[in-house]
Amino acid sequence: MTSLKKKIVLTGGGTAGHVMPHIAMLPRYAKQGIEVHYIGSKGIEKKLMSSHERVVFHQISAGKLRRYISLQNLIDVFKVAWGTIQSFFILAMIRPQLVFSKGGFVSVPVAVSAWLLRIPVYSHESDLTPGLANKIIKPFAQMIFYSFPDTKKYLDPSKSRLVGLPIREDLKKGDAHRGAVFCGLSDQEPTVLVMGGSLGAQRINEALEEILPDLVIRFQVIHITGQGKGLNFQHPKYKSFEFVGPELKDIFALSDFVVSRAGANSIFEFLALKKPMLLIPLEIGSRGDQVDNAKCFAKHGVARVLRETELSGPALKQAIESLDQGRSQMTKAMTDSFVPSDAEGLIHHAFGPRLGVAAQ
Repeated sequence: MTSLKKKIVLTGGGTAGHVMPHIAMLPRYAKQGIEVHYIGSKGIEKKLMSSHERVVFHQISAGKLRRYISLQNLIDVFKVAWGTIQSFFILAMIRPQLVFSKGGFVSVPVAVSAWLLRIPVYSHESDLTPGLANKIIKPFAQMIFYSFPDTKKYLDPSKSRLVGLPIREDLKKGDAHRGAVFCGLSDQEPTVLVMGGSLGAQRINEALEEILPDLVIRFQVIHITGQGKGLNFQHPKYKSFEFVGPELKDIFALSDFVVSRAGANSIFEFLALKKPMLLIPLEIGSRGDQVDNAKCFAKHGVARVLRETELSGPALKQAIESLDQGRSQMTKAMTDSFVPSDAEGLIHHAFGPRLGVAAQ
């Protein structure tokens, strides 16, 4: 006899970007009394999800999906096959009302297994162009949600929906004064936040180090360097961290504008918080998704872009000064956002019929 308890299985992994939108949705599930399971590998998704006591984590084998020829691809075919078998039995045991995937190589065996068990699969694409995992999942999915309006041309309109990107609600609760105290800075001076993603960005760090003596004359600078990538620069108006945890929301509140890579999660967070941004998208060794993300935001007037191939100290200084001058215009463009502002609600509403929950 099938249990009437409301259950959902989440999946996705390989990078934090495939996990954070799931975390943003957790309060919605908790409010509706939905039992949450997560199927993932031993990677970043296990580390991030294990800290949430209401989530039951199930570990599977997962092979990485590559666009290039490699001997490792042959080995990983067997990992994917074994992960599919594991997922099949886990899903058969849980019997959720649906599976929600955020992409990444971990999600493929889970989505295939769900399809075999006739469990509805929903997926979400964060970047402007669909990643390889979502391209594979597409035939098995009832619907693919997407973040950028331009993504529409890559998907079947009858099976896709623009919702934006789920953003953690706690990020909107930052306090500038707390951020100033944490950083040992003032909450009355213009402040720029420079960050390079979860691992930092050495090229951005090097260009910033070249101009810091001039930059601190006009701004306070908060710099998230990445592990082991700190600079040999000290000044009362410069504060660096290798990594920032819960205090990040307060640093966001303190910052007047941001210099960053163009990962989808980060830039949608800046958009939600109405933080003007200078984006330096990752190009070298990338499939180009960050370049597309940045171009889209620039087209809609909510970001300025400095190409990585053009990055230098003087170019970065000029771009930061230009961004500072155009901040008010960009903030207005962010107020008239080009994407829905409640991705969590739109996704949850779409799940409603399957989960038997009330629309919110």
